[in-house]
Amino acid sequence: MRSATFIFLISPLLSSWLFIPMDSSQDNHLKAYGIVYTALSGGTECEWLLNYRGGSFIIPFSENIKNLAIRRGVSTGEIGEENKNSLIASLQAGNMHNLRLEKAPRIAIYTPEEKNPWADAVTIALTYAQIPYDTLWDKEVLAGKLGSYDWLHLHHEDFTGQYSKFFYSYAATEWMLKKKALYEKLAHEAGFDKVSRHKLASAHAIREFTLAGGFLFAMCCAPETIDIALAAADTDILEAQIDGDGIDPAWQSKLDFSRTFAFYNFHVETGLLKNNYSDIDYNQVNTPLRREADDFELFEFSAKIDPIPCLLIQNHINLIKGFFGQSTSFRIDKIKDGVILLGRNLNGLSAQYLYGSFGKGSFTFLGGHDPEDRNHFIGDKETNLELYRNSPGYRLILNNILFPSARPKEKKT
Repeated sequence: MRSATFIFLISPLLSSWLFIPMDSSQDNHLKAYGIVYTALSGGTECEWLLNYRGGSFIIPFSENIKNLAIRRGVSTGEIGEENKNSLIASLQAGNMHNLRLEKAPRIAIYTPEEKNPWADAVTIALTYAQIPYDTLWDKEVLAGKLGSYDWLHLHHEDFTGQYSKFFYSYAATEWMLKKKALYEKLAHEAGFDKVSRHKLASAHAIREFTLAGGFLFAMCCAPETIDIALAAADTDILEAQIDGDGIDPAWQSKLDFSRTFAFYNFHVETGLLKNNYSDIDYNQVNTPLRREADDFELFEFSAKIDPIPCLLIQNHINLIKGFFGQSTSFRIDKIKDGVILLGRNLNGLSAQYLYGSFGKGSFTFLGGHDPEDRNHFIGDKETNLELYRNSPGYRLILNNILFPSARPKEKKT
């Protein structure tokens, strides 16, 4: 992001603020978010300098926080009160803004217990940044546990109940048989006759969490499948081989797009031999129509007028390398009016990064599986973020983590 640069030279004895740069001078961008989160957890309010040196932070000076940053390899500087006030005043001259961060958000990850370590970029990011989180799945969601959290991430779950569209291809494999048996067992224990109904109940609970003021973040196929499940709530889009009964012949006419978060007017792929969920995903990675994962460019927003989209795209560069996922990017013609495109792919037809307000809450959808594992094959080793500690793609994930700390006001229309 474009910003002016100011340099402060003062005696450490006069320091009253810790400055955390987030431009190219930062040695470890990802762990910097963890430093800010730790300060917030201790009751310290921080300032996020939108569009200033890559979205830098200012924290009231603390020897403990300073030493923690040193141990974790995070670059910091020290400034006095007068210089801090001069810096804040200078932000008014351009497209910059200081946003107060007030508290550490309570974070939950919706994820199956048996997931593999390489399976989710968000858990990798949080673990590396040393930001605490809880995990939950359908049992906890349906028991009303979401109300205890501010921010929820959706693991790449298939909310349609089709076992990630791999059922036909891997029906005879041991891992698929175990997965199907587990999902059916959990559905029956929860009082549902079908896995799809169990997953739909969770999708409805997640929707209500967001409407009530929750912050929802989802990657890979979760954005696509939760909207398909919500739209198809009153019909059956699954073949008998999956759920025991047949597809509703009138399923297409019964899709209700008013229930979805981000997408509408999409066509669901019901065929067992097809590995794509719908035509929402532009790249169709597991089909013969597979398209390249294009880089995507972050848009520029007004820091003062549109602080929400602005904070979500804070970065030291604005061109993000493309990376595949089961759902990679979202066709622009399938995105609802009012949903904000935070980043558009260079092909001009898809967007990989979206934001929308939803009731009292909001959602952010990021396509692709892992920003530093371009192709991501099943069984790949977990990404070692020590090798990618300045990853601009992973920064997008961590921007979202701090979103609930700010709760900036929406732009009035």
